[in-house]
Amino acid sequence: MSSELPFERPLAELRKKIDELKQFGAEKQIDFTDEISRLEERYKQLESEVYEGLSAAQIMHMARHHQRPTSLDYIPLIFTDFIELHGDRVFADDLAIVGGLAKLNGVPVTIVGHQRGKDTKDNIQRFFGSPHPEGFRKALRFMQQANKFGRPIITFIDTKGAYPGDTAEERNQSEAIARNLSEMAIFGVPILCVVIGEGGSGGALALGVGNRVLMLENAIYSAISPNGAASILWKDASKADQAAEAMKITAKDLLELGVIEEIIPEPQGGAHRDKATQAESIKEALWRNLQELSKLTPDELREDRYRKFRKVGRFGTAELE
Repeated sequence: MSSELPFERPLAELRKKIDELKQFGAEKQIDFTDEISRLEERYKQLESEVYEGLSAAQIMHMARHHQRPTSLDYIPLIFTDFIELHGDRVFADDLAIVGGLAKLNGVPVTIVGHQRGKDTKDNIQRFFGSPHPEGFRKALRFMQQANKFGRPIITFIDTKGAYPGDTAEERNQSEAIARNLSEMAIFGVPILCVVIGEGGSGGALALGVGNRVLMLENAIYSAISPNGAASILWKDASKADQAAEAMKITAKDLLELGVIEEIIPEPQGGAHRDKATQAESIKEALWRNLQELSKLTPDELREDRYRKFRKVGRFGTAELE
C-alpha cells in the first residue's frame, strides 16, 4: 500500500525523478550534480508549500494515515518499565483500549490509550480502535487504581468513536462513557490527555477529561466524525472532506477555541515519517505539563479541571440598542 496521500503525490513524483537521475548518473558515470541540486532545492520548496498550507480535510486524512503511530508505538519510546494490564473484571478484555503502569523520567504513572490495529486481522480484533463498554470500564479501572495510589494519569486519544453496534448497546455503552466522564472529573491526581490521531465523539471524550489536553499538529478532535456529520447534514458520508472544513476540528482551531491547551509539532510530512522524533516531542510536553500540575493539591487539581471545561464554549451577551 502506498504511504502517500493524494496531496503528497507531486512530492512523491519529484522524489522519484531525483532518485532515477541519481541512479542513471551512477550507471552511465555522468555527473548530474547541478541538475540534482536544482531538483533537491525544488523538492524542499514544494515540501514547504504542501505541508505549511494543509486544509482541514487534508489534516483529517493525515490523522487517519494507515502508518500513523499508535498508543503502543509511542509507549515504549516515551516511558520505561511499562507493564500492560488487562480486563475490566466484569466481562472481557477489550483490545481497543490498552493501558498499564510505567515510569515517565522515573515518575510512576498510569497510561490508558485507544489502540487501532496494524493490519486487517489486528483491526478486527481491536474493533478498529472503537471500544465497547468493557473497554471504557477497563480504562476506568486503571484510572481508579491510579487515583487510589496517587499516580498521574496519561491518556492517548485515537478513535473514530465508541463501537456503535448492538453488542455495545446491550452492555450499556452510554453508561460506561458517562461514568468515565463523571469520575475523571473528580480524581485528585494530574490528568494529561494527548490526541495523537483522530479523536471522535464520546469514545474520545471518555479518555479526554484532563487538566491539560494536548494535541499533535496533524490530529483532529470533534464531537462527531466528519463522515458522521456529512451523513446527517447531506445524507452522504462521501462529503466528509466538506464537513471537515466547516467543523473546526484541527489543532489550530481548537487551541483558538480553548478546547486544548497545547499543540505538539510534528515532523515534516507527519508523525509517521519520524516516530522517534515525534515521541520525544510528546515526552517533553508531557513532562513539562506534569511538573506544573504536580505542584497542585488534589482539590486544586479538581478545581483546575472544572475551570478548564467550564470555559469551553463561553460566550458573551450584549444589550440591543
